Amino acid sequence: MNLLDFSMEFFSLKGKVAIVTGGNTGLGQGYAVALAKAGADVFIVAHGDNWQKTKDLIETTGQKAVFYQAELTNKDSLKGIVKGCLEAYGKIDILVNNAGTIRRAPLLEYKDEDWNAVMDINLNSLYFLSQLVAKEMVEQGSGKIINIASMLTFQGGKFVPAYTASKHGVAGLTKAFANELASKNIQINAIAPGYIETANTAALRADESRNKDILSRIPAEKWGTPFDVMGTVVFLASKASDYMNGHILAVDGGWLVR
Repeated sequence: MNLLDFSMEFFSLKGKVAIVTGGNTGLGQGYAVALAKAGADVFIVAHGDNWQKTKDLIETTGQKAVFYQAELTNKDSLKGIVKGCLEAYGKIDILVNNAGTIRRAPLLEYKDEDWNAVMDINLNSLYFLSQLVAKEMVEQGSGKIINIASMLTFQGGKFVPAYTASKHGVAGLTKAFANELASKNIQINAIAPGYIETANTAALRADESRNKDILSRIPAEKWGTPFDVMGTVVFLASKASDYMNGHILAVDGGWLVR
């Protein structure tokens, strides 16, 4: 390809269809709005129904948004997501596996049910939904799967053994899927957000001592916001990243380099 063939249109998602799990709040909302701003229609999957704000934001971009309630730990629900998106839009170009959960407790007190709940949402549902969507992408000859990793994909953390294990697993699945599907013109990569201002981190930010410790560890000296990952998800969903496979891209204000 001639170098002058490169165009900013490579970042456009016009005509694309994206599924975003957990896309009604926080980081997921940021991903969904970013994809819509880049031109994609969005199929948002959530456990609850608090998606009016996300709906309003996406409709402001001029793109379509369909919202779907699903229990991600149920395989029939996962099949319903794929069926629902195909019925609504006729295809699936992008999957953002954003939905996740975290349960905190000391290792020696960690309960079996907490381990299972975290692994079911963060890893098992990601695997099974990706497998279902990948089948559709192979049929159409293209696709982008974007997993959401974490700083604890690279580190051990404290009081979050299940979350840490699940996010290490996300990296492994990202690489495994990429090895098998890259030749099918399907790219699988992951975003590893750093410390981001969302409802999930409100308690950390409210703890003056913990907040100070976190900020002292971030070279950028500030928490990130959902806005900070919007460009990243558009890049990984676009033609501009077509030769990128199996990569875990940290968006962390420099956390990992300190």
